[in-house]
Amino acid sequence: MRPNLILQVVAKFVIPLMILFALYVQFHGDFGPGGGFQAGVIFSAAFILYSLVFGLDTAEKIIPAHWLRILAALGVVIYAGVGVASLLLGGNYLDYTLLGSNPIAGQHLGILLVELGVGITVAAAMLIMFFAFAGRGRE
Repeated sequence: MRPNLILQVVAKFVIPLMILFALYVQFHGDFGPGGGFQAGVIFSAAFILYSLVFGLDTAEKIIPAHWLRILAALGVVIYAGVGVASLLLGGNYLDYTLLGSNPIAGQHLGILLVELGVGITVAAAMLIMFFAFAGRGRE
């Protein structure tokens, strides 16, 4: 693939904005539309753009495939861990009210942690799928 200078300059400007927007969607998801799934897709789209512009080998050096598998599992563990913590505190699975000093603080903390787990898992899964399809035919 021949490098295109204009695409590289534009990508270097756009990718940080995409990641910033993904973080906004991630942490604003409990107050409005958005959350972990949307943020994970936006983050992975930024990284896919990077790999399309700068090359798949360069992208795989930044986030190797084994780290993506670890991140995907970590997101599931965070999600399930919130539910198990609720059970251990005497509530129902994913009953966030018990996680804080008062029910409102518990709800806020619980939804942030659950959405964080979802976001990590979705971003990692999207990138795993992208690398699997984009890397076909390579030795």
